[in-house]
Amino acid sequence: MSPHARVEELLRGLAPQVLGVLVRRYRNFDACEDAVQEALLEAAVQWRAHGVPESPRGWLITVASRRLADRVRSDAARRRREDTVAAMVPAHETVAPPAGEDRAPDQDDTLTLLLLCCHPALSPASQIALTLRAVGGLTTAEIARAFMVPEATMAQRISRAKQQIKAAGARFEMPADPERTERLRAVLHVLYLIFNEGYTASSGPVLQRAELTGEAIRLARAVHERAPDDGEAAGLLALMLLTDARRAARTAPDGGLVPLAEQDRRRWNADSIREGIGLITEALARGPAGAYQLQAAIAAVHAEAARAEDTDWPQIVGLYRLLERVAPNPMVTLNHAVAVAMVDGPRAGLDLLATLDADDRIAKHHRLEAVRAHLLELAGDHAAARASYRMAARRTTSLPEQRYLEARATR
Repeated sequence: MSPHARVEELLRGLAPQVLGVLVRRYRNFDACEDAVQEALLEAAVQWRAHGVPESPRGWLITVASRRLADRVRSDAARRRREDTVAAMVPAHETVAPPAGEDRAPDQDDTLTLLLLCCHPALSPASQIALTLRAVGGLTTAEIARAFMVPEATMAQRISRAKQQIKAAGARFEMPADPERTERLRAVLHVLYLIFNEGYTASSGPVLQRAELTGEAIRLARAVHERAPDDGEAAGLLALMLLTDARRAARTAPDGGLVPLAEQDRRRWNADSIREGIGLITEALARGPAGAYQLQAAIAAVHAEAARAEDTDWPQIVGLYRLLERVAPNPMVTLNHAVAVAMVDGPRAGLDLLATLDADDRIAKHHRLEAVRAHLLELAGDHAAARASYRMAARRTTSLPEQRYLEARATR
């Protein structure tokens, strides 16, 4: 890893810890988050040029506190400066030089921050943006690039999210059960969405965005470390690791999509597979399986097959049946249809797939037509398969997927 990459990794790990200290001390989430972002940017420049300080966490807290105090003083100049500053920064607290030690309690507020960023008052899009900014430490420009929207649009989304949290009266504290459990489910869902967008970009010229999958895995690992007894947190991390393990084999040299059955499994990441299988094996042994655990179990079955033809498809069909009972949704049925086709033949898979034609959630999604085309091709109905491949190609906004589907149609 290059020195610049090490600095970036360190900053992203420290970002939620520093923000947690400031919010706990000063309460104003919006102002604290902006101050932390300024400190991160300053650190990115100074640390790369002069090296990482002895106490990087203390350095960031000190600089962020200064930025926050500067902002308060600037605002107070238009009102009652001394009273505002006195109320914001307690008189007994002084700002130490950047090289000084952090006097804040040794407390990691990453999970508390994640729960706050995934507050139910926010839309999923706002939860994702705020999570990546406040907990992930990404700049607004980086998040905007990842989701292919203008930076101004993403800035407005993040600003609006912080205003909504304030209006909802959200407090920076760990919620009590059952609200904590419900909010944790929202956090896992947001991380799942971030990972999926990174693994298969919904639009644009590239198939996958490693910066998003990497960030989702890092944050999922942080959640699992802070909630080690939560089976679904372990299941989600396992699912991400087992899925991301295929990344290197998933694209051809020209950036084109390589489907699972045609991937060179020697290029799969053995360390990620080993960790993912260990996580899901332990999680399943502890109690009833949730949706993420079942998806991870399916991914583990694929990972354990040395060749595509060695895949234990009957076991996968059984797992999908369980998943449809636990978390029924059209994407589960779509994947279940593929597994059924591998066990009972393509016509059986097509019959199951036909049940989705009247489901508005997926009826016009390109993946429905892509799977239908694949099963029609397996059934030998090449004319119908070609038509479905071309319809799927018209519906997707991902250029690599579009090229892949057109190539299948031509073949």
